Amino acid sequence: MLEPLNEGFLSRISDLLLCRWTCRHCCQKCYESSCCQSSEDEVEILGPFPAQTPPWLMASRSSDKDGDSVHTASEVPLTPRTNSPDGRRSSSDTSKSTYSLTRRISSLESRRPSSPLIDIKPIEFGVLSSKKEPIQPSVLRRTYTPDDYFRKFEPHLYSLDSNSDDVDSLTDEEILTKYQLGMLHFSTQYDLLHNHLTVRVIEARDLPPPISHDGSRQDMAHSNPYVKICLLPDQKNSKQTGVKRKTQKPVFEERYTFEIPFLEAQRRTLLLTVVDFDKFSRHCVIGKVSVPLCEVDLVKGGHWWKALIPSSQNEVELGELLLSLNYLPSAGRLNVDVIRAKQLLQTDVSQGSDPFVKIQLVHGLKLVKTKKTSFLRGTIDPFYNESFSFKVPQEELENASLVFTVFGHNMKSSNDFIGRIVIGQYSSGPSESNHWRRMLNTHRTAVEQWHSLRSRAECDRVSPASLEVT
Repeated sequence: MLEPLNEGFLSRISDLLLCRWTCRHCCQKCYESSCCQSSEDEVEILGPFPAQTPPWLMASRSSDKDGDSVHTASEVPLTPRTNSPDGRRSSSDTSKSTYSLTRRISSLESRRPSSPLIDIKPIEFGVLSSKKEPIQPSVLRRTYTPDDYFRKFEPHLYSLDSNSDDVDSLTDEEILTKYQLGMLHFSTQYDLLHNHLTVRVIEARDLPPPISHDGSRQDMAHSNPYVKICLLPDQKNSKQTGVKRKTQKPVFEERYTFEIPFLEAQRRTLLLTVVDFDKFSRHCVIGKVSVPLCEVDLVKGGHWWKALIPSSQNEVELGELLLSLNYLPSAGRLNVDVIRAKQLLQTDVSQGSDPFVKIQLVHGLKLVKTKKTSFLRGTIDPFYNESFSFKVPQEELENASLVFTVFGHNMKSSNDFIGRIVIGQYSSGPSESNHWRRMLNTHRTAVEQWHSLRSRAECDRVSPASLEVT
């Protein structure tokens, strides 16, 4: 009876020595832990000697314990345990265990920490629709060569001689020394009771001598300066002082009022432009002064001496004309209303201008009819309110053109040209074409529109109808 007992005891000891780890749940010897649930941290290593657990495996085991690697018994299939009648495992079972050991060791080797791996998951953007499409971040693959990079620069912006220099950083003395255009004295005051801004143009000094662009100026020693006042960005409702004859130190002492709310006035910029009047040549801009009204105390008011800086606008605008057009198809009549004009170019030094408007009907390239308004004395903002009618059949309307020319009346010599526009088949610009198109689309309805006057040379260049009139 002793021999079988000793033989069974020795077999158990040999089995324990051959088994590296036992099942931690049932604390019994096993090779594949088929007696109960198996997990990823239960690894069998067969060997004759108990090996020390490597540190990277211990780190992996601790991370698995802290993580969410918890499996249920239903997730891992159980393998039936088959033993030989004498309690030992057969050779087929040993080969299966060895294969299982090799597979698990290879999986652990693949989990050995080496270079860090970053798992970038698709980014999902929430949209209102039910469909969600994964969007992968795109990589910018375009490369810029040095030529493409430096092509973005604009050299004129960094030029020292550029007229776009920041003059705000310069003092008035530095501006006067740099440009030598003189200085302007003016003041501002806002009346909260009546909601209007008063601008007082007082005087100017040290203005430069006049410049003649076409050589027709007679007096090259003295200027005939005057000042135009406006509140940017509205340049249409501008004011204009009288012309001071033959002086480089004019004294104006004129006041002008702008009806504007206080909050709106703080968003405007006061622009004062000093212009040199020349009856026999075009008027030239001497310089300008701009003052943002948000930077001054409008209620308290104040006086300033400001140095003039160059203006990008070398020529003065010729003025604007308000017209109304109406066509009656049944009567075949084209009705024209000359309502008013404003800020016309001054043609007389002492009296301003005596403006009138000449209206000429051109059919194709042939002058058909000429009419004109009465002239108003001593004004650059005349009110006419005069109506004219031209007989134009409907089949000839598309080939008709109306030439409007503003003159300054002169009894001693020929009338002074101020400005011109052409409306109709050969319009002088997009604004005039738009007015004519609106009239054609709305018969029996008067269509009003403001038009900026153009020079004679500009109209002759773009409109053949302008060449047919005088």
